[in-house]
Amino acid sequence: MKNLAITFLLISAIFSALQAQVQSTSIEKGSLITNISFIDYQKTFNRPSEALKRKEDTLKRQFEAKNLKWPAKYIYIRSFKYDSKLEVWVKDEIKEPFKLFNTYKVCALAGTLGPKRMEGDYQVPEGFYYINEFNPKSSYHLSLGLNYPNVSDRILSDIYRPGGQIYIHGSCVTVGCIPLTDGPIEDVYILAAHAKNQGQDFIPVHIFSIKFNVPRSVSYLENFIKDDAQLKLFTSKLEDAFNYFEKYHQLPVVLVDEKGEYIISGALSRKKEVEEEKVKRPPVQHRYRKITELAEAVHQWPQYPGGADAFMAYLKELGNEMVAYLPDGVQKVYVKVEFIVDQDGVPTNFKIARSINQDFDDELISRMEKMGTWKPALLHDKPAAKKMVQTVTIEPL
Repeated sequence: MKNLAITFLLISAIFSALQAQVQSTSIEKGSLITNISFIDYQKTFNRPSEALKRKEDTLKRQFEAKNLKWPAKYIYIRSFKYDSKLEVWVKDEIKEPFKLFNTYKVCALAGTLGPKRMEGDYQVPEGFYYINEFNPKSSYHLSLGLNYPNVSDRILSDIYRPGGQIYIHGSCVTVGCIPLTDGPIEDVYILAAHAKNQGQDFIPVHIFSIKFNVPRSVSYLENFIKDDAQLKLFTSKLEDAFNYFEKYHQLPVVLVDEKGEYIISGALSRKKEVEEEKVKRPPVQHRYRKITELAEAVHQWPQYPGGADAFMAYLKELGNEMVAYLPDGVQKVYVKVEFIVDQDGVPTNFKIARSINQDFDDELISRMEKMGTWKPALLHDKPAAKKMVQTVTIEPL
């Protein structure tokens, strides 16, 4: 009867914990312990306890500085292999968009781009996971375990030796995990523990090959996968998920089909988004002024806000942004743009000397019209309208 009573109490305690969505401990050293929060449980271990004492106040102040509510009820972690970054996003209500709390450096990398497919390949997985373990006594300071292999991995990886024991951890060493230094893993561990304490039992961790809005990384990935059709398909699904989150700051619904391939519900790739923008875009009315007097020669040329160096930096960034609007198969072009800096310094009357296509031309001109007011040209110490000719190089940074 005593054993039956204990069993009943355990079931009741677990049921209550699930209802409250707060993890409680069940039996420790033969004693029944109930109503112990996950945070309090973590404090029974030296490393989490010391980390909380050392870091919690600082984290609270960082949240306050970013107008975030402490502690976050929901967190989302995404990591980028090639870019060596790990981001922590947070929010307080399920319907709110996530907000970026911090970005940490991933301090070591094993393997190459692409998913993990077998034990011993030293690959960091790529795909969609969640935290399934908190290890306060890790050999790597603190660690958070991931549910690798997931459903997709079990279909596509080695059936007998898919590998496992993938963690986000400290100590900055790795043979296939995501390593941080000890300070950052303490931050991430504390944030994850607080979220779990408030009921987030499945903390999502998405691992991407690259950060898909960084042109240098995109260029590297495209070269890396150019001869591998299967890897192209796989990374396209990662990109779909990345783009969905970038657009909505909410997590996409990720499904797995019978072949083990990811399906990102409602997501569009960047190219598809651009194509949709083109279809939906109404005729563009660009700035035009009737200018009767245009100086051929001036004593002082127009000056871009911030000077020549600022103008070159602006053009470089503009060229990078416009890569997404290039026709398929085109990676670099030189575009000759003519415009007039009027007497009041406003750039106007833009014209593309050699058109790429109407959509591209409209997008480039629309962006350049927002460049700001110049210091106008001077002729005999008076402002004068002056024609400018500038080549814009469209290429990834």
